[in-house]
Amino acid sequence: MAVPSSSSSAAVQALLRERKYPFILLTATLLLIILTFIISFSGSGGPLHSRPLFSSDLRLSPSLSSSPWLPPVAVPSLGPPPGGPDGANTTVPPSDESDQDRSEAIRYKWTLCKGPGAVDYIPCLDNTKAIKALKSRRHMEHRERHCPIPTPRCLVPIPSGYKTPVPWPKSRDMVWYDNVPHPKLVEYKKDQNWVQKDGDYLIFPGGGTQFKHGVSKYIELIENVLPIIEWGKHVRVALDVGCGVASFGGALLDRDVITVSFAPKDEHEAQIQFALERGIPATLSVIGTQKLTFPDNAFDLIHCARCRVHWDASGGKPLIELNRILRPGGFFIWSATPVYKDDERHQNVWSSTLGVTKSLCWEIVARTVDSSGVGLVIFQKPVSSSCYETREDTNPPLCEIQGQPNSSWYAPLDGCILRLPVSTNWPAPWPKRLNSRPLSLLSGSEAKDSFQEDTKHWASLIADVYSEGIGINWTNLRNLIDMNAGYGGFAAALIDSPIWVMNVVPIDMQDTLSVIYDRGLIGVYHDWCESFSTYPRTYDMVHSSFLLNNLTRRCDIVEVIAEIDRILRPGGYLLVQDTPETIKKLRPILISLFWRVTITQEQFLLGIKGFWRPGGGTVQR
Repeated sequence: MAVPSSSSSAAVQALLRERKYPFILLTATLLLIILTFIISFSGSGGPLHSRPLFSSDLRLSPSLSSSPWLPPVAVPSLGPPPGGPDGANTTVPPSDESDQDRSEAIRYKWTLCKGPGAVDYIPCLDNTKAIKALKSRRHMEHRERHCPIPTPRCLVPIPSGYKTPVPWPKSRDMVWYDNVPHPKLVEYKKDQNWVQKDGDYLIFPGGGTQFKHGVSKYIELIENVLPIIEWGKHVRVALDVGCGVASFGGALLDRDVITVSFAPKDEHEAQIQFALERGIPATLSVIGTQKLTFPDNAFDLIHCARCRVHWDASGGKPLIELNRILRPGGFFIWSATPVYKDDERHQNVWSSTLGVTKSLCWEIVARTVDSSGVGLVIFQKPVSSSCYETREDTNPPLCEIQGQPNSSWYAPLDGCILRLPVSTNWPAPWPKRLNSRPLSLLSGSEAKDSFQEDTKHWASLIADVYSEGIGINWTNLRNLIDMNAGYGGFAAALIDSPIWVMNVVPIDMQDTLSVIYDRGLIGVYHDWCESFSTYPRTYDMVHSSFLLNNLTRRCDIVEVIAEIDRILRPGGYLLVQDTPETIKKLRPILISLFWRVTITQEQFLLGIKGFWRPGGGTVQR
């Protein structure tokens, strides 16, 4: 123990002689209070009722990693940093929440989704109770949507080791393994170069079952055998059926072709999750007993490379569905063993499928086999209904009722052929197509003026509000979803950015999805009272323009916010324009999720999702 100096001892004795006991007692008491506060604060990691810190607010150290208020150490900074996963933190706008907001937020209680598959939970595709009750699975009924009632409010956990996604365009070739830790496809497709594991990354070499020389050579082969396809000018919007890890759609992006890649959630583990993590447009769907959620006459080209669809099944209903969504004069590319193998089994499939295509009046315009022995055939849909009227065999018959608005939502597959529109002109070449008058736009000057004003409105709003001062780092965004897309003006205004937008047309709104496809953009129908057909953590931004106010009349806004939280990546943005009343209603719900919330001009809300989960909420898969 240290011995007091003589001077300090004398000072104490002087205080005692002068009887300054109150001063001594006060000083000791203050020192004791300060010491107690310091010990309490450092031991608890912070004030008990403080807001959980966002990862951009701190630099994690081992001594802080166990605090319940901090995001897991394995999770890096909020939002994709400019320099990639190991780059600097992004700037986060300050939250403008009030004490009243925080007190209202206490009303909302959240729980984690439970079960072994909770981290990848998709409510309408993982409804095991409904799936077990199905009478048949013969036509992929178990891969279709079966939404639970009531809609879940639970929050999906964040996988242990989750990292900020690799930025685009690097992500097209490699992603973090811990973000999508599914090794089954690596082993199952190891001889076909779909995907490989390399240390902390999954690598996508651009191979595929039918791409023996790589996907780029395969795409070149298609244009060489049929030059009129003219990627990125004549053909702009494509659909890839049974897409694998979406290497076909990913490679076409370099040619100004945007492809909707789709596949079911099946034993080909997480192929759509891989695609979206790569930054490639994709959705979960299946050709089963129900129509695809696309409009009539939408796609310029549809592609199937060993997609495992029996096109001649059920009287050819799968091909009849492709005929519905294929644009007049559009192309169907089929690369599969029945096209180029001569044994009896394969030739029986070829003959049966060819019989369906003839009944649809499709014409074979190209057929080839490359040096690896892999072949493909290209069919073209007619541009007039005259062939339908002169068929010797009228099966399948012409539909008595033509397509109705939003008619593909939960609708059974047709067994009849839709008559073609009166005007079957092909859209203008890309990129002129984007702002030309869409072919499906209603006739009359009023519709034209409305379309043009909508285009100008979104260009102005993004330039004047969304891009300036609202707090969005656009350079770090890749996958966006517009909940109420209208004519697709939001996506059109962002066309020069390295961003793609899934345009959603709600089923209870005006049907404008055909206009969106005519512009050379992509989208789907959806009902936002149900979960969206995508994996958790697949979008960087969810955008909504005057949708949520009307939506609350049909469904619970808390359930809608839980779904938005599910599909947004940590660090992702919710950008809402709506009435002040709706904005006021949303703010405490988002604050209860410990999102950072800012409001601009009383009608724009920006919410930034953090890493908070009830009880920690990270799981090891």
